[in-house]
Amino acid sequence: MGWREPWREGGKAKPMRELEDILATLRSLARPDQLSGMARFGINTETALGVRIPELRAIAKKTGRRHRLALALWDTGIHDARILAGMVAEPDVLTEAEMEAWVGGFNSWDLCDQVCSNLFDKSPRAWDKAVEWSGREEEFVRRAGFTLMACLAVHDKKAGDAAFLALLPVIEGGAEDPRNYVRKAVNWALRGIGKRNRALNGAAVVVAEGLRASGSRSARWVGSDAFRELTSDKVLARLARLAG
Repeated sequence: MGWREPWREGGKAKPMRELEDILATLRSLARPDQLSGMARFGINTETALGVRIPELRAIAKKTGRRHRLALALWDTGIHDARILAGMVAEPDVLTEAEMEAWVGGFNSWDLCDQVCSNLFDKSPRAWDKAVEWSGREEEFVRRAGFTLMACLAVHDKKAGDAAFLALLPVIEGGAEDPRNYVRKAVNWALRGIGKRNRALNGAAVVVAEGLRASGSRSARWVGSDAFRELTSDKVLARLARLAG
């Protein structure tokens, strides 16, 4: 299939029978007939097997968080194994160098989003990396920054409103990026923050209104789409329920 096996060094296999077993399982779950359809949805299928996400989650649940195994899975270069790596890596053990290496290896929106939502947003470095990466030029690194913001809006229950308000100018600045995978993540981040509570909803709607009047086509799309959802009856009703 063309993937490499970097856990082998000097022609001698490391004692990682478990890795071999997992790779064999992934190959048994491969769906080559689905790859063309995945590609139409913008997924990079160059090294993909087509394993379903629920099946990857089942493997991760059985395996548990195992950082060394996660690093070996990532190093295979197999798309599905890399998604699985994000599910089994240990966020408190994950180093900054490892985060940078992995984000630099993102080549598909689904890989970016899965690793951000399963691993990176649980790292103590998540907030800093969200801002840092959102300012980088590489398409999927920048997407990762805004995706992290969206994931933190959902998963970080302890963060106060001030932390999210500080992200809004960053989101506003990123909205002019015309690249589809970036602007969709910018939109996701704005909507995620605006759905957190009433106060943040109001602040996010103000940003969305400003973007709707922008001279940038991309920013107008981000603003219009976010405004539509954040002012919808469904979202407002949910926020009212949360406010009690």
